[in-house]
Amino acid sequence: MTMTKKKTKDIARLLSHQRILRHAGQLSYARGEDYFEEGRVKNLVIEADHIRARVHGSQIYHVELWEDNSNLAFSCTCPFFEQEEAFCKHCVAASLAACDELEGSGMSGKHTRLKQRVLNSSDIERFLLTQNKDPLVALLMDHVKSDNRLLEKLRMKAAGADARRDKASFEHSIDEAVSWDGFVDYKSMHEYASGIDDVIASLYDLLKSGQAEAVIGLVEYFLRRLEKQMEMVDDSDGLMSGILKKVQELHFQACTKAQPDPEALVKKLFHWEVNSEWGVFAGAAQRYARIFGTNGMELYRSLAEKEWARVPVLGPGKEMEEYKGTRFRITHIMETLATQSRDVEQLVAIKSKNLSLPYHYLEIAQIYKKARKEEETLEWAEKGVKAFPEHDDTRLHEFLAQEYQQRKRFDDAMDLVWKIFLQDPQLESYKLLKSHANRAGGADAWREWREKALACIRKDITGQKTKAKSKWFAHAIDCSELVRIFLWEQDIAQAWQEAQQGGCAKDLWLKLAHLREEDFPQDALAVYQTFVKPTVEQKHNEAYREGVSLIKKVRLLMKRLGRMEEWDRYLESLKTTHKRKRNFMKMLEKGVG
Repeated sequence: MTMTKKKTKDIARLLSHQRILRHAGQLSYARGEDYFEEGRVKNLVIEADHIRARVHGSQIYHVELWEDNSNLAFSCTCPFFEQEEAFCKHCVAASLAACDELEGSGMSGKHTRLKQRVLNSSDIERFLLTQNKDPLVALLMDHVKSDNRLLEKLRMKAAGADARRDKASFEHSIDEAVSWDGFVDYKSMHEYASGIDDVIASLYDLLKSGQAEAVIGLVEYFLRRLEKQMEMVDDSDGLMSGILKKVQELHFQACTKAQPDPEALVKKLFHWEVNSEWGVFAGAAQRYARIFGTNGMELYRSLAEKEWARVPVLGPGKEMEEYKGTRFRITHIMETLATQSRDVEQLVAIKSKNLSLPYHYLEIAQIYKKARKEEETLEWAEKGVKAFPEHDDTRLHEFLAQEYQQRKRFDDAMDLVWKIFLQDPQLESYKLLKSHANRAGGADAWREWREKALACIRKDITGQKTKAKSKWFAHAIDCSELVRIFLWEQDIAQAWQEAQQGGCAKDLWLKLAHLREEDFPQDALAVYQTFVKPTVEQKHNEAYREGVSLIKKVRLLMKRLGRMEEWDRYLESLKTTHKRKRNFMKMLEKGVG
């Protein structure tokens, strides 16, 4: 992109020395200035409102600066930026170099300051278009000696003229992109995925050139290689999952254009779907239905039914066998086919082959519910509860309680929701109990059930405290659940009383403090001060930010209470206690001075 005069001025304004200093702080600015003066900034590129550079520190780091809603946005590949997301010394050095180039600031250093505009990529492109191709080819071939990624891009470009003849070249490029020496860790994933994306882009180019049939074979080879590699990558960000989706989409587009033999395609995709541990071609019957055609879909169904016949029946409480991975996939296939045919009984028959969990009964009841078959809905819900009388999965019980309510069987509904509450006496089950009690008998009924529920929670707390006397009992027991309930009921005074008497979780203390700030500032102040030290002692930036937020609240309340002399002493003690926590001290200085 050609750099316009207007954009240049915008960048120069954003990169003034004072702005850079404010972004970085004195320490990072001084270190970045040293880097700049030592000539550590290389490959500076300025294009419109985007700046890129490489900065040579302990390693080579890549810095990017850009305009975002008239603000300076930035990133760096150094560990400090990845951890702190702060304007690091490398960002400072790159900014000063760009500022020097754009403004002619006159700053001296070992680098060569450019008094004229540096040629950008558009200028270089125009120059190359005027040159004879022979020296450019020589330049490229010299460069690929040290750039394997560029070599593979050129290999695929060259092979693209006839991919069927040069299939081996594409497969070689796929192997080069997918292969990696050992495990691909998180830090390497973006580089790794980027190389694979190059191959995907080349295959799309091949598809656009009319070689859909060749693309199908290459994509299938690609998918086999990717599946083998999946366990050797850190896919925390989902990059590989996204790549698998993109490659499968490419396969579908190629099949749409090439219209391969339906029978061969059905057999291939069915086998892949049933056996792939990574969901490759999952839902093929739905996705490829038009390409399969009527005969192809009949073949697909026949293959599925043959595989389905091998799946054993599982009754209540039965464990899945080693076949469970394949079982899950063939079940999904059969359910997809039944859904496509809109056959409710067929779908129920498929679901009925696995009744090992109460949730499976619930699924069948929900299928009948959706089909407006009320008798079957109730029947399957009751069968599930009867089959698992002691199971703690409450979803089926909640569903059946709702069915009883609709049929005005209030006593049956209350028996079920009370059982749910007893299994886990906490706020959500308390809400459920109230909902059903109100429908069963209104406010009077809820009053009785409420007293019963609160008594149950108090008894549960007492029982847990007794257990806590054992050295084997690990976690602290407090009144958090009662506090949550009273807060939900908007009884702040009662919630505060429970917290005072029995304690509660940190988030509840802070919520109570916030709610009592207006009328009881002294109470709120005590809570905030209590949590400052343990929060800051966690010693990471998120905790520091939270700690400063609490300290700000302390200052506001002390000011309101006329205790500013005490505030000055408190702030000084914080600075003395935590003076070695550099990041916290910077945040504290910025937050409260």
